[in-house]
Amino acid sequence: MSTNENLIEVLNDLIRINNDRIDGYEKAIKETEEIDLDLRTLFLKMANDSKEYVSELTSEVASLGGAVATGTTSSGKIYRVWMDIKATFSGHDRQSVLESCEYGEDAAQEAYDDALASDAEISVAIRQIITEQKAALLSSHNLIKKYRDAHRAVNSL
Repeated sequence: MSTNENLIEVLNDLIRINNDRIDGYEKAIKETEEIDLDLRTLFLKMANDSKEYVSELTSEVASLGGAVATGTTSSGKIYRVWMDIKATFSGHDRQSVLESCEYGEDAAQEAYDDALASDAEISVAIRQIITEQKAALLSSHNLIKKYRDAHRAVNSL
């Protein structure tokens, strides 16, 4: 496999995980109650962030002469099925939706860690893009975790 092919594969994996994230947050918006406007707004922002990341990564794949991935990952499909099952048994409650979103954020962090640790020759500019996206995703992960922990604390009173 050529240098470009390896890098294209790495970038396409990140495109897929962001597609998973978009699908996951769009599903999470549907799973939340209408009263949970704060979560719906947060989830919409996170989906839109991933749309921007996909656009940025797509541009890099195209500049390398590669075919851009359009689907999602197998693990993303598993994540959405897990979220469906959990929602069925939990009644779409806020805590369950937040836990599912945190699970998805963990998967995104793992995908970005794998990309940065890959054997592909990654230019400084592309490594910077990946690192910046990973940092932004970590902030999102931490925010989801804070929401989850705050909700858990309020419910334990």
